[in-house]
Amino acid sequence: MNGDESIVCGDRLEVRALGGVPVVGAGADLGGVVLEALARSAITLESGDVVVLASKIVSRAEGRQVDLGTVEASEEAHAIARELGKDPRFVELVLRETAEVSRRSPSAFVVKNRLGVVCANAGIDGTNARPLEAPPGSGPWALLLPEDPDRSAEIVRNRLESETGAAIGVVITDSVGRPFRFGTVGIAVGVAGLPPLWDQRGRVDLFGTRLEQTITALADQIAAAADLVAGQAAEGRAVVHVRGIRFTPGRHSARELVRPSDQDLYVRKAPS
Repeated sequence: MNGDESIVCGDRLEVRALGGVPVVGAGADLGGVVLEALARSAITLESGDVVVLASKIVSRAEGRQVDLGTVEASEEAHAIARELGKDPRFVELVLRETAEVSRRSPSAFVVKNRLGVVCANAGIDGTNARPLEAPPGSGPWALLLPEDPDRSAEIVRNRLESETGAAIGVVITDSVGRPFRFGTVGIAVGVAGLPPLWDQRGRVDLFGTRLEQTITALADQIAAAADLVAGQAAEGRAVVHVRGIRFTPGRHSARELVRPSDQDLYVRKAPS
């Protein structure tokens, strides 16, 4: 095993958030939004570039907002909400998006969501969630992750490649916390074109010792870098352009990053 030599990252990586990206509504043409943002920034896509989109802009374009006023909470949701001090309607949405409950306490409701991502509240957020067309008095609103982020990434990738001729990668990101560490980082929840994992086993270190365990989460590292320049509040920088990585484009999925349950030493069901 000699590692994956089709992926190369040198000593320089360009990560640039694109300005002027609007707050989008349901049905927005994300490929068109990205092309316009690239043009405003005078960037011409090249093969090997990666376009990174925050999950929120994708969710908004796909109409993934939910008016909590329309949600009927189950008995289970009411019980958990009393325990956590949360809105039972919000808890109900979390349960609907959850494959397995991991931990819960008054400060956190950590689950493995239906995408296989371990995160708080199944990735559901109440910020930047209100639809543009929401009538007065509606809400509060919650924003769910995209239904199929890999498919969403592939749609954007196909549009960009057909318009530019460049063979690129697309990553859709979300910010999550981590066990035993403070703070959030960006991770990839959707991937198209880009290999999510970079197998470096078989390469040698400075002293000729072969690497035996090193598999780099390439898509997650790109997501984390993009997350820094995208911002977390009112920056409005939901699209990021990354240049400096060489890879062989192909069909990939963010699920390649998810550790199988029988190998997961952290996730477990919370006591009932």
